[in-house]
Amino acid sequence: MGMDDLDRLARWLPARGLALAPGSKLTRLGGGIANRNERIDLVSGPAVLRRPPPGQLAAGASDMAREARVLAALAPHFPLAPRLLAFCDDEAVLGTKFQILEWRDGIAIGGTLPDGTADGLALVETTLRAMAALHALDPAAVGLGDLGKPEGFHARQLKGWALRAEAVWPDGLPASAAALIAALAADVPPETGTPVLLHMDLKPDNLLVDPATLEARAMIDWDMATRGPRGFDLAILLSYWIEPGDPDDVKPLLAVPSLSPGWPGRRAVAARYRAISGHDVGDLVWPTALARLRLAVAWMQLYRKWQRGEMDGSRYQKFEPLALAILAHALDQFRKGAL
Repeated sequence: MGMDDLDRLARWLPARGLALAPGSKLTRLGGGIANRNERIDLVSGPAVLRRPPPGQLAAGASDMAREARVLAALAPHFPLAPRLLAFCDDEAVLGTKFQILEWRDGIAIGGTLPDGTADGLALVETTLRAMAALHALDPAAVGLGDLGKPEGFHARQLKGWALRAEAVWPDGLPASAAALIAALAADVPPETGTPVLLHMDLKPDNLLVDPATLEARAMIDWDMATRGPRGFDLAILLSYWIEPGDPDDVKPLLAVPSLSPGWPGRRAVAARYRAISGHDVGDLVWPTALARLRLAVAWMQLYRKWQRGEMDGSRYQKFEPLALAILAHALDQFRKGAL
């Protein structure tokens, strides 16, 4: 961080037809809990410098090259995708791969609605419409027909996250994680429907929305995008969607404002996606349990980074008990056949 990065960036940009504006500085953008997003000012206007978090990265995390490829393909076809202005795969420039992205105005809404929001439920509609619009694209027609491997998607996701769980708990899996992985492995569902483009983390704070209307202006954070069954994007959203009747120890998750008065529960959200998209996504109990495993492991990965001194912020200290609470809830819901 600091002038060194700016100096190196200033030297790298001109060969890409870009230049820093005089007096430009790095301004950290809030909201994200892992990847670093900073505003920079180019001669052509504001832009975003995006790079992975500091320290060692978990397998498959913060894949700047994947994101750059996806955004370059999507921008002409999908208005919510910010344009990729430049991508650097030479880690010598800033110490890691990075992207320069188009700046989009808008706010990212996390666990609580902003004061004065007239109709917070519009955010539910905005999120599900954006998801359905992404899923309506033909991957081959936008140049992403070979992104990821949709065949055997569920089994491969389970295997990958089981391996990441073992990596993040090197002294042995918590009993709830071991039981959940075993239960999921015993009942892997087949994929149904034509594979679609999946964002893989599409919750409201990965949309930039108009503060007045809550309409979407951009969809961000594409570093895990792939192809697979449309229900998995929905299951990921539901894994963050805490309901008033859920255990108290999962309520600090506060990733989406689903505890706001009058907000729909998980089954109503799934039904609304079906109505908007015109597609039945099948039984979501298994994918949602897997999405909760994924969420718990991701939170533990961030906790380990904090433990190693790679991340600042006291909030990460609470990620371990929260991860264990999410696992216990996932196992309980799966055993009950509930979302």
